[in-house]
Order: sequence, then structure tokens, then C-alpha cells
Amino acid sequence: MLADFISSIAPIAQSDRVPGFEPGGYRFKSCSVHVFYSMNDLSPISIFQCTQKSYAEAVAARLGRGKQHAMLLYAKWFQEGTLEGLRETVEPQALKLVDEMVQITDFELPGVGGEKLEGETKKFLLRFSDGLESESVLIPMESGTTLCLSSQVGCRMGCAFCETGRMGLVRHLKREEIVAQVFYARFILGSAVRNIVFMGMGEPFDNYDEVMGAVRILTEAPGLGFGPSRITISTSGRVDGIYRMIEDADPAINLAVSVNAPSDEVRTRIMPVNRKWNMAELKKAMLDYCAHPRREIFAEYVLIQGVNDSLEQADMLADYLRGLRVKVNLIPYNPQSKDRFSPPTDEVRENFLKRMREQGYHTLLRGAKGQKIMAACGQLGNVQLRKSLRQSQS
Repeated sequence: MLADFISSIAPIAQSDRVPGFEPGGYRFKSCSVHVFYSMNDLSPISIFQCTQKSYAEAVAARLGRGKQHAMLLYAKWFQEGTLEGLRETVEPQALKLVDEMVQITDFELPGVGGEKLEGETKKFLLRFSDGLESESVLIPMESGTTLCLSSQVGCRMGCAFCETGRMGLVRHLKREEIVAQVFYARFILGSAVRNIVFMGMGEPFDNYDEVMGAVRILTEAPGLGFGPSRITISTSGRVDGIYRMIEDADPAINLAVSVNAPSDEVRTRIMPVNRKWNMAELKKAMLDYCAHPRREIFAEYVLIQGVNDSLEQADMLADYLRGLRVKVNLIPYNPQSKDRFSPPTDEVRENFLKRMREQGYHTLLRGAKGQKIMAACGQLGNVQLRKSLRQSQS
């Protein structure tokens, strides 16, 4: 019986657990421990893959009742990262129902694969049940802490300036694995995450359904509660994904496009995606995206010495972006495990920035944060995981 199960759980130290549903006897140990215990061999309801509505419906379908209390539990979990005190908020006759809901719900977080810190920039790895890992980065910004999320383990786009491209695509992340990165950052690391950017490992539009499913969960007002304008999705230039976003995404969600070159010749050399969708096709998709009055684009441009950093190329880029509502982010190339390129000198960077501003563009030159721990833009790629994958395949 449930009472016997509760009494059999040994006490767990405060420092060694995720805060849990203690008043009724439930204790959620560290984030690598599975907290669900099945009833009648039914699979658990993973709360991390549900919106509030879908969770409430799943609970009601399983128990035959409980929608309103399931909504209360959901909000408590995602707003506070704990169920502690939940029993005190419900009427006595509903306590058994709440206990049953907890029993059939999976609150498990992935295990921790590691953490690295450089100044206030923190990279953390989450390890999933198959042994694969995601990489996420907490970045201090003037507007608050930004969390850089991964949408895949690896990436198949093969951009020449990106460490992740060396992995190839290992697998897509599920929406619950994406949401878990945010939950871990906010409630385990205690970070007041303000902005979310899908700029970690992976091409988000290559995993469109799971990414957008995660976004719906992240923007749930009764849950994690991120405003859509606080979320940015970045693409290497998958035109089909841009059109899907036009059709079904909240226009307040931001779109970043990795342009990185002023011409097809240069872009094809460093970004294989340009062979599928050239710059003219990409420009048309961006124009169509900007047809909505609330939408604008962040044009990402990695500055690579001798490849795309001349003033002539700055002028070409300005001409290419003409007609778009766009802000330009210049990102000096960051070192890789095996470098193919070099970053431009400070003088070249400043000259490129000045020229883009002279051309009338709101342009920022981004500094490198987390470069020493391989956490800066283009550096995520999990060298240790790649080595272990190669060894397992040999």
C-alpha cells in the first residue's frame, strides 16, 4: 500500500535532493534518480513533456478525475521547482487524489554530466538515460541571464566554423529533454534565467516539432512563464523551417538567422546548407517573415579572418540585408579543438562594425564569454562524448 511505500523511504539530506513532496512522505533525491513508481504497470506521465492542459487531461484520463488539482500541481512544480507545501493548499478530501497524481507522474531530471565555470559564465551538461549529453550555457548579460539551449546532440549541418558540426547528428532531443535544461538552470543551479536562446548544439529547425513543443511548455503562464519575446530560435538557414515558423509560431518569438557571408560563393564554402537553400531563397524567406509587423530578424555573422571580414564584404552584406527589419550581431570566430580559421584583429572587427553602422544597421559586436571552457558561440561540441562514441563504434 501507499503508506507502506512512504514509510520505507529513508530520510535524504537537504543538500542531496531536489525539494519534494515531503508532507505526504515523498522525497525526490538528486536529479539523476527516477522518482516514479508505477501503478498497474502503466507508464508514467512525464511532467516535463506536458503543457498544463495536456498534463491535466492525462491525469484525468488515468484516474477518472483530478483535472483541477493536476493543474494546481503543475503550476506549483514549474513555478517553484518543488511540491513542498502542496498538501497544505488542498482540501482534506482531496489529499488521496493528490497522492495518486504524484504516484503516476514522472518528475525525473537527467543526471548531471558536468559543470564548468569561467567568470560568471557557466556551462553544464545533462546526461540522458542512453548516456548521451546535452550542453547548455548560462551567460550573464546586461538585460539579465541568458540560457543557451541545445536542441540536438550533435548537428548535421556541418558549418565549418562550428565545433558541433564535427560531431555530426547523434540524435534529436525530446521536448522534455529541452525543458529539463531550463528547469535545471532555474531550480537546481538557482539561476534567474531571463532570456532563452536556441543557439547551443543542433539546428532547431531540424527538430522543429520537439523545439516548438518545448517552447509551448516554456511559455505556459501557469508554468515556467517565459514571455515569447524572451525566446530566440536560431537557424543556419533552413528555409522550410522559417516558413513553418511564419505559419504557426507566436510572432513575438524571435528568429535569428546565421548569415555569415555576403555571397553564395563564400557561404557555400563555410555553410553546406547554402547548397540546399541559396542566399536568394533565404532572403525571400526572411522578407516573407518580416511581412508581419511584429517580426524582425537577428542576422548572425561570424567574423573569420580573410574569409568574410573585409570592408567590401561589409558593404555587400549591407546590400543583401536591405529591406529587412534586422539587427546585426557580429561574432568573432572562437577557437575550436582543431582550428581551421582565425578571428580577425580588433581593428578589423571595429572597422567592420563601423561600416555596418554607417550603412544604417543596428549592429553589435559580441564579446566572447566562456571561451576558455569551450562555451562561447560555435564551441559546443563535447569532445569527450565524441571520443567515447568513436571508441564504441570501432
